[in-house]
Amino acid sequence: MAAGLKRRDVNAWSALDAKNLGLTDEKQLEYAVGEQAVIFTHDADFLQLAHEWAEHKREHFGVVYVHQEKLGLGECIRRLKEIADVFDPDDFKNHIEFL
Repeated sequence: MAAGLKRRDVNAWSALDAKNLGLTDEKQLEYAVGEQAVIFTHDADFLQLAHEWAEHKREHFGVVYVHQEKLGLGECIRRLKEIADVFDPDDFKNHIEFL
């Protein structure tokens, strides 16, 4: 996924690239905040986590969620590229987008 986005000039990396495999969802989201990055995930737990952060007035830079069986890799990359092209990063803060 990250490689496909990079080929389309989207700044992207995976948990593996960031050496974050095995970290909790909370730590993953904290890392993304430090990088001012949107999280793309198949893990529905991030939806609950984003809501919890909102309740505690903690900001994040957005979560994009897709059900694992809903879209193929190519379609996910295409839609994520569209999001990167259309949305201003400030408009995506604390936003949850469903693909």
